[in-house]
Formats: sequence, structure tokens, C-alpha cells
Amino acid sequence: MTTTAFITHRDCWLHEMGSFHPECPDRLAAINDRLIASGLELYLSFHDAPVATEEQVCRAHDSAYFKQLVESVPEHGIRHLDPDTAMCPSTLKAALRSAGAGILATDLVMKGEIENAFCAVRPPGHHAEHGKAMGFCFLNNVAIAARHALEVHGLERVAVIDFDVHHGNGTEDIFREDPRVMMASIFQHPFYPYSGADNKSEHMVNVPVAAGTRGDGFRQVVTDVWLPALRKHAPQMIFISAGFDAHYEDDMGSCGLVEADYAWATEQLKALAEECGHKRIVSILEGGYALSALARSAVAHVKVLADL
Repeated sequence: MTTTAFITHRDCWLHEMGSFHPECPDRLAAINDRLIASGLELYLSFHDAPVATEEQVCRAHDSAYFKQLVESVPEHGIRHLDPDTAMCPSTLKAALRSAGAGILATDLVMKGEIENAFCAVRPPGHHAEHGKAMGFCFLNNVAIAARHALEVHGLERVAVIDFDVHHGNGTEDIFREDPRVMMASIFQHPFYPYSGADNKSEHMVNVPVAAGTRGDGFRQVVTDVWLPALRKHAPQMIFISAGFDAHYEDDMGSCGLVEADYAWATEQLKALAEECGHKRIVSILEGGYALSALARSAVAHVKVLADL
């Protein structure tokens, strides 16, 4: 059996926020090219992401917000929702495919057809709040997938792991009052979106770190803070907000991680999943804007997921 599914869709390449915007279709092209060059695609099962339904989306988002998104799609050109976040005619289509990827990944893993999945999708999602788009994000892909696991597949406890350089404020907003979901994250602080440093819920294990944090600091947080809390929570499934913009080559942040750090963290999470009595992991792309570093890091992450 193939261990790992790779889920994407060409619609995710159609979302554009203007020339020179860092969240661009070239991000997926870079991952795709690196995957082929590595020979890794021979060991993965490939799937097209379906379109998420309104019902699936609204397990994590306000229905009025979803209606607002639908009504905001421009017929042509670009419409800004905030200075960083804009819609083109294909944005909602891409966002619904991105959310659908996480749902399909959850279904495949829960059915036992695969052990884990990586969703190479855009736009990213972890800044999208219950009723607000921001930070390049429209729909919170990981939150929609996690709620699908809880509400449709009947799981009682899941975890969302976020190692993007920016705090996943949207994920925290959605799950702050839901103790079934433990969120464990590390992020540069003070830094956009200037949140997450004050953990108001026991199941929010958010760890702010200073600019310049390198792999040793990252690994210490995982070992000393994340893993003990996660073991206590005993998640029945692990979701990963896989942002690779804490890489030292990425100008979107000021941290110093390298591919080996992402691979190591993936190893720890795979071991945790097995320790909790399953091997269920769904990883969904978030940030990562230095194209070569993004591609190398994502492939290193997937390689560990696939036991290669």
C-alpha cells in the first residue's frame, strides 16, 4: 500500500493577487518540479482535490462570511479584501479546491486507504478566521479538515500543528472554545499578525520565539513543550499547517530553519501519531515564499511522511 497521498488541483494555480505578490502560482510549480526531480512521485498516490461544499466550509466559518466571499468574487481584475489579500475571478474556485483537498485527505486517511497525506494547495488558510479573510487566506483549510474529522468521522480529539513563521490566528480563533482540538504552534513574535503570545486556553499551546531562532531553538520547543502537551491530549488524528517560511532563505520571516529541521519535526509527529495508536496525519501547505527553499523543504517533509 502507498503510504502517502499527494493532493492538489490545477485550479489552485489560477488564483492571482497581482504581479510580484509573494503568494503566487509559482509556489506550486516549484514544489511540483522538485518532487519530479527527486523521484518521489513514484512512491505517492496522486489525487485531484474536490470542491468543498458550503456545508463543509461552514463547519469552521460563519455562513454570512461565506456568502460575503461568494459575492466578493470580481468578474474581472482584482478586488482587495485587505491590503495583503485580494480576489481574482478564480480565487473562490481555488479556495474551495484547497479546502476540499483537506477533506479528501481526511477521508482517505480515515478509511485506511493511506496513512497520511500532503495537500499542495493555495491559497493558504491558517490566517482565515471564523468570519474574516486576511493574510493571503480566505478559507481555513486545516480547520475545515479537522472539523470534518470530528463531525463526520466521529473523532473525539485531534491536534493541529502549525510551524509556519506566522501565528495561525485564524485556527486559534476557530478552535479557541473547542477543547477537542489542541493547537500547537511556533511562530516569530512580535510579528504579523501580532497575536498568539497570550494563551487563553489550555488546549492552545502557542510558543512565540524571537527573530533569529534557528533549528536548535525550534527543536527544543517541539521536545519540551509540544510533545508533552500532545501526549496528554492523545489526538486521534494530527493535522499539520505546513508553512515553510521560517526557512533561513525566506525573506518573509527572520528565522533560521533548514530542510533537516522540517524533516526532524515530521519524524517526531509521525512517532507521536503511532504512539497514540494510529498513523493518521494530514498536512496542508501554508506559507513558504522563497521558491527553492519552499520546494526543498516541502519535499523533505513529504519524504519523511512516505517513509523514504
